[in-house]
Amino acid sequence: MPDLETLIRTIGLLGVWGVVFAESGLLIGFFFPGDSLLFTAGFLSSQNVFNVWILAIGSFLAAVLGDSTGYAFGDRVGKRLFQRKDSIIFHKDNLIRAQEFYKKHGKKTIILARFVPMIRTFAPIVAGMGDMEYKTFLTFNIIGGLLWAVGITVAGYFLGTVIPDVDKYLLPIIALIIVASIAPNAYHILKSPKGREQLALIFNHVVGKVFKK
Repeated sequence: MPDLETLIRTIGLLGVWGVVFAESGLLIGFFFPGDSLLFTAGFLSSQNVFNVWILAIGSFLAAVLGDSTGYAFGDRVGKRLFQRKDSIIFHKDNLIRAQEFYKKHGKKTIILARFVPMIRTFAPIVAGMGDMEYKTFLTFNIIGGLLWAVGITVAGYFLGTVIPDVDKYLLPIIALIIVASIAPNAYHILKSPKGREQLALIFNHVVGKVFKK
């Protein structure tokens, strides 16, 4: 069985909600596997590991609270982020991408960003930085949290109940979700000359390490 399933069984409901909260609005949460985590937790609910409705409602609340935390952070200290140097946790490029996402999709970014890794972490921060009215932000935050947290969780649960021996296909399904999640980011990196240059440097570094051994 996939390691993600073992992780979820280990961290339990509180752990799942904690990951959802962190990925929804804390800088340290951008690398968490929110989509596959929710789907797998939903699947485990079909195996009576969790109550699906407690899982879904808790995940929804964690997602909404996480985005609201990100908004508050962006409103109070977000503008200072552009003065910070890049680190393992923070990269200005992620903020810039979130801003570009806003320019393209407007207020509905809060909903759409839920389904794009990294963007969903930085979108609420950018909303706070851009002085979006909180009532407007909260409306879209609730809709996005409902569609993402509840939708993906229930999808995992539903497949677990209607497909015989679905656990045999769980690993490929999770892999497909991960690929679909990272595809927009991969496209963005490959489209950018700077991104391609950085990938080439990383590749050359890795290859150099291998051949040195």
